Amino acid sequence: MKNIFKVVGLSLALFLSLFLPLTAQAEELTGTDAVAFSLPGENKQTITLNDYRGKVVLVDFWASWCTPCIRSFPWMNKMLADYGDKGLEVIAINMDQEKILADKFLQRYPNKLTIAFDPEGKVAEQYNLLGLPTSYLVDRNGKIVYRHLGFRLRDADDYEGKIKQILVQ
Repeated sequence: MKNIFKVVGLSLALFLSLFLPLTAQAEELTGTDAVAFSLPGENKQTITLNDYRGKVVLVDFWASWCTPCIRSFPWMNKMLADYGDKGLEVIAINMDQEKILADKFLQRYPNKLTIAFDPEGKVAEQYNLLGLPTSYLVDRNGKIVYRHLGFRLRDADDYEGKIKQILVQ
């Protein structure tokens, strides 16, 4: 299966990012192994999911042009501030094909998230990404327990509840 962004072009991805705030979906998943990945991160480090085993990880796919992603960044930063000491990590995987677009976004929206880059969409394809933003909550054993497609502030309390639930398990 080819990357959705390359097959149908940026216009569909842009449409999805605008449409998803109206149709955000949450789905509980039980026992699905998170796809392991190693991606380039900021400052030339490599971000490897397996390095976070034993922690609860929110893996979030985003792009600089994605309006709901702009709203999700402060929320993810708050989750990390509130629950990082309880074992939460956030890996925000950028989907922009041009890194300079991601860099400009990150300058405009400062954060403490772990940033990784997937410009070719290979990891997004492995996760069967349908649109942006999409987040996966991975438990301490590397299992995906929750997927959230889109981002709406009115759903943030429910999503935070899922994070708290997984952190105490």
